Amino acid sequence: MNQKVYFAGSIRGGRADAELYRDLIEYISRTDRVLTEQVGDLKRSILEQGRGRDHEIYEQDTAWLRECDLVIAECTHPSLGVGYEMAYAEKYEKPVYIFYRHQECELSAMLAGDPYFHIQSYETRDELLRRIDEILNR
Repeated sequence: MNQKVYFAGSIRGGRADAELYRDLIEYISRTDRVLTEQVGDLKRSILEQGRGRDHEIYEQDTAWLRECDLVIAECTHPSLGVGYEMAYAEKYEKPVYIFYRHQECELSAMLAGDPYFHIQSYETRDELLRRIDEILNR
């Protein structure tokens, strides 16, 4: 309990799951600290993400990845940034849990083919929450 969690989800790759990200971040925050709460901010649009602040975002996100205890990523919507974050977390030997809805996408072979990652498909929000509980030892 009270782990530092880096939550990863698509921002510039699309905000179709922003509400889900918000809900997952709120759920995880009940017992643990989410370092990346901004991923679930419904007011953030794709176009507003970091215009002129890319270097700041990179520095902050990589610092959080080095600081975190584990990474939870929702990867149904492809995102170059999330893929980069997964590789960066692996480099620093952070446990990485990747979730995606298999009925909506096929996970990138670069993620699916890497035995380092803990990858699970899910169908319902409740199923995803149960799996997060297992990861966080609730």
